[in-house]
Amino acid sequence: MQSGITASKELHDAFNTLILSHPSQRGLLACIKNEQLVPVDIITSSSVDFFEDLSPLQSLIKDDEAAYIILRRYQNAPDGFVAVTYVPDTANVRQKMLFASTRLTLVRELGTERFRETLFATTKQELTAEGWRKHDESGESNAPLTDEEQSLRGVKEAEAEASQGMSARISHVDAGHIKYQMSTNALEALRNLPTSHDNLVQLSIDVRREVFELVGTSSTSIDDLSTTLSEREPRFSCFRYTHQHEGQTQSPVIFIYTCPPGTKIKDRMVYALSRNGFVHAMGGSDIGLEISRKLEMSSPSEITATTIHEELHPKQAHQRAFPRPKRPGKR
Repeated sequence: MQSGITASKELHDAFNTLILSHPSQRGLLACIKNEQLVPVDIITSSSVDFFEDLSPLQSLIKDDEAAYIILRRYQNAPDGFVAVTYVPDTANVRQKMLFASTRLTLVRELGTERFRETLFATTKQELTAEGWRKHDESGESNAPLTDEEQSLRGVKEAEAEASQGMSARISHVDAGHIKYQMSTNALEALRNLPTSHDNLVQLSIDVRREVFELVGTSSTSIDDLSTTLSEREPRFSCFRYTHQHEGQTQSPVIFIYTCPPGTKIKDRMVYALSRNGFVHAMGGSDIGLEISRKLEMSSPSEITATTIHEELHPKQAHQRAFPRPKRPGKR
């Protein structure tokens, strides 16, 4: 999985400076900002010994924030650099997804020929001299994963974490390590949906503030639903579909997640990672909204009355009975 994030000119310049700075600079830190890889800090060198220069790194990296660390390990070698992807377990799910899916981009854009090693670390201890020596001593018995394997592992771990049991408390939804506040208006609209005149509640995520915001409520027919939802922005929508089926009136609530193709990478990941927690929270005691079906569409135009009806009432396959074979000698 690749994120589409690219290395900025500033990072290219900082890396070129690192290459030419020998021996005054040991490395640099980078992060993801505005969908670009950007330099954050410089790691100075006070010794020709690689392990002695690792001490300042501990004060530059944080316990709960992911980072990329580029270190010069092999002096006077054209491929003397190591690229470390540092993703602590306490980092939020969004960071885990972005950093795991972008780590290959970092190395490729700066030049794979420059890097002899790529490592994946989850604790600060792994990046101390002691931790690094343990890694070296482990050898082939505990060899690092390949770039592709590490990227895939990071993405899968983040996705798995997001799909674990989610909990809802008053005014917030816990999606993995990202806690989204639920605005008061959004809570009220969702609680009232079963009895309200309006049968559609639309919500969006304010990614910067990590808040579920109410976009609006409305009364719409099943035929007009697709034109009511946004074609440009992702949405979590809850639709109460009142209809007749086999002589009975039913009003199931359907959760619809729409994410148009042009959605920003970061937004797409946040919505994808939070949808299961959101649905789970709807059935919690704070909201008490039973979701009968979940739909996921790239575009609202894919939503039709037929699609929803077939989701709610799938056709039963009729099995044709084969005639018994006639007994021998009889017609």
